[in-house]
Amino acid sequence: MHFRQSLKTAARLNPLSHRSMHWVQERSQFIKALLANPAAIGAIAPSSAALAAAITAPLHAAEGKVLELGCGTGVFTREMVRKGVDPSNLVLVEQDSAMSSRLRQQFPNATVLQASAEDLSRDTHPELDGIGATICGLPLRNMSSALHSRLLAAVFEAMRPGGAMHLFTYGVRCPISASVLDDFGLKARRSSFVPLNLPPASVYSLSRYA
Repeated sequence: MHFRQSLKTAARLNPLSHRSMHWVQERSQFIKALLANPAAIGAIAPSSAALAAAITAPLHAAEGKVLELGCGTGVFTREMVRKGVDPSNLVLVEQDSAMSSRLRQQFPNATVLQASAEDLSRDTHPELDGIGATICGLPLRNMSSALHSRLLAAVFEAMRPGGAMHLFTYGVRCPISASVLDDFGLKARRSSFVPLNLPPASVYSLSRYA
């Protein structure tokens, strides 16, 4: 009786142990990437569940394919799948080799591209055709206006009309300047503020003028 009870206790504890192990692995992966290239990570901790919920809130099933830039440890990706986005409709872009390899393991049905986001094009990556929405986890405040322009050109060339790009920032305003947005006929709208993140973050949506 005591032995069977011990097995039941272990079974109850096992999901928690699994989640704890995943948490440790995720933080370890994040720290390795941060130490290797701080500017490319642009954060002191992985994005929180609250931020993941906020940045993916505008997504809906009718959008079809979703492009995610700078997926990192997959916090936003897991939230999209949790909300019902079919993994086969995900195009995940992550430049770090270890993180992109881990994404392939976590989401075997998704398309994972180990590439620089600002260098994407439908000519070299036909998987980008017909994107309905974009989630951006890149450290945009660490990027120049020239890189912002290349990134927006790649994203909005890939997205269908009406598609929006959802991003977050730790700053007090949209990290992409008004002049760059004007060059592409885009507008920025702050959709939410997430205090339960380290550091607190704001979410913005970029879309074309009607």
